[in-house]
Amino acid sequence: MKKIVITGGSGFIGTYMQSYFKAEGFDVLPLGRKDTQKDITEITKVLEGVDIIINLAGAPIIHRWNDAYKKVLYDSRIITTKKIVTAMSNMKKKPELFVSTSAIGIYATDGPMSESDYTYSDNFLAKICKDWEAEARRADDFTRVVIYRFGVVLGKGGGALSKMLPSFKLGIAGTIGDGSEPFSWVHISDLLNAYLFVFDHNDLKGTFNLCSPNPVTNKVLTKTLGKILHRPTVIPLPKFVLRLLFSEGATVLTEGQRVIPERLLKHHFIFKYPTIEEALREVLD
Repeated sequence: MKKIVITGGSGFIGTYMQSYFKAEGFDVLPLGRKDTQKDITEITKVLEGVDIIINLAGAPIIHRWNDAYKKVLYDSRIITTKKIVTAMSNMKKKPELFVSTSAIGIYATDGPMSESDYTYSDNFLAKICKDWEAEARRADDFTRVVIYRFGVVLGKGGGALSKMLPSFKLGIAGTIGDGSEPFSWVHISDLLNAYLFVFDHNDLKGTFNLCSPNPVTNKVLTKTLGKILHRPTVIPLPKFVLRLLFSEGATVLTEGQRVIPERLLKHHFIFKYPTIEEALREVLD
């Protein structure tokens, strides 16, 4: 039985991962924030004997950003990843695979963006992603490294959708601005299957976009949610309201990316929920 450690394992995605990989026959050990704040020697001891390390650690992005919280966002990703990679380098028997996390927020807002044809953004979120990935790639010297750039993850019981649903159910939802912002997303089942996919394909390494091959706009997302929930979607949400609520953090909601999972498709990964309507119907069933 192979052993997996998941940093950030108590969050929305990490909780799904624990159940999924246990059902697949893995021995799963989640590491919380307190565990990753220990010194390198203690973290190394915890990691000894582990075959695969999954790094999901990071404070929530959708939040009001000020200087203090921006430091939390940065440190919870970059410093934690740095400590994990350093601890891995000290292990007597190195893990066979390290899967770290990034986000499609690394890309500029035009598109489509793929792993081979892209433009990076120059904002704070992109800086986090670049530095996050650079820390993870230090592990290339001693193990196979995969970095997944997440789109917006759709699943029951958490994530971005749980923040959106109350207003939709009340019939007071609408597009953000004119609704033209791109929305690249992935169903939680496809995300989990993509992890198992790289477990089983030892030749795969490097950076992968982890999102549906069919990005939509905010307007299509809004109208599809309204259709499934049988609720009106006629009240637009002005962007300035989001800026008042989240300050600079509003860019996560008002500036989307149109991203294609080129590498996963090239290697014949099959998405179970390739369209937004299929994904939302499953989540809201």
